[in-house]
Amino acid sequence: MRSVTYIADNDITLLHCGTDYFPALIAAIDSARYDIYFETYIFADDDTGNAVKAALIRAAGRGVQVFMITDWFGTGNARAKRMHAELEAAKVHHRIFNPWFRRGVTRTHRKICVVDRDVALVGGININDDMFCDYDHRIALSAPRWDFAVQVRGPLVGAIHQEAQAQWARLGKMGLLKRIHLYRELRAVNKAQARSVVKAGFVVRDNLRNRRTIQRAYLQALGQARHSVLLANPYFAPGRKFREALASAALRGVEVVLLIGVGEIWLQDAVAHSFYPKLLDAGVKLVEYHKTQLHAKVAVVDDDWATVGSSNVDGLSLFLNQEANVVVKDAAFALALRGHIERAIADGVVVHKDDFAHVGRLRRLGYEAAFILYKLAMRVFAMGKYA
Repeated sequence: MRSVTYIADNDITLLHCGTDYFPALIAAIDSARYDIYFETYIFADDDTGNAVKAALIRAAGRGVQVFMITDWFGTGNARAKRMHAELEAAKVHHRIFNPWFRRGVTRTHRKICVVDRDVALVGGININDDMFCDYDHRIALSAPRWDFAVQVRGPLVGAIHQEAQAQWARLGKMGLLKRIHLYRELRAVNKAQARSVVKAGFVVRDNLRNRRTIQRAYLQALGQARHSVLLANPYFAPGRKFREALASAALRGVEVVLLIGVGEIWLQDAVAHSFYPKLLDAGVKLVEYHKTQLHAKVAVVDDDWATVGSSNVDGLSLFLNQEANVVVKDAAFALALRGHIERAIADGVVVHKDDFAHVGRLRRLGYEAAFILYKLAMRVFAMGKYA
């Protein structure tokens, strides 16, 4: 289980919501001269999706090699098939990740775009309209979906490109020897990067080399926290180690604040509620966000550690799906992200201990039953890794 490998001298720009992200993404695609590696979970059939698709087709039309991966489940079978035919006709190379669950239940939940090994965009933002729910595009939101990505320039782009290129290769037809060779190449690159000076790191989660890399990055940051932890996530259902790390930080005097998205999936909310009493007893501050759909997976620890990515703090992201985060060691970046989280916390609803004193026994049992059901499902799907 490897820890974060940091690389110096990067330019990391925080992108807030689609208002920042989509213009930056399309501009990067339109600037491409050689190749584009693009991967996403959801690629919607709306104005936003059509604008990004048009940019990718324009790039292919001027001779850029475009390699595009969309998740079969996240994008939808019908949408993926229609888009595949259109993209292939336009000379965009397109692969669909794990159609019909042929490779188990694992999904690619990553959102990555790398252009010419010069610029990369990584985060939690899918290709869909900011003003409509990602789980039901017919439901309008009261405000833009709250989400983040980063634009990266500098040496870290090489590591992101390497991973994106490897993902494309893995989805093609590869013999065992080729897969072993690819695995060794990636290990060699990571070892070489370990000698670099601290600045930013690219961490992925998969079911081979990096099964717990993202969780370990979080646990190390929580274990070293001295003053504060701000964590925002839409689906809060971590394993025991993660919950204990949060509680331990709060018990030793660190200000720990969790901003949690609610109101999307009843079972998910019930599982999160099952954790509330122990976290509150440890001194963790819990805030529920109702203003709009919270989709961001971000955190800031102390004054110089921050992460932005696709990984939720739940069993699916930490133990099953393929994910990608950027971890930044930079005070100015951490301060900017902290400001966004603190403003969202001010818009949220604080959960107090007294709120649970009035929760009936039947509802409490429902929360516990939801957690037991969730834990059993995760242990089956994640082969016992969720605890």
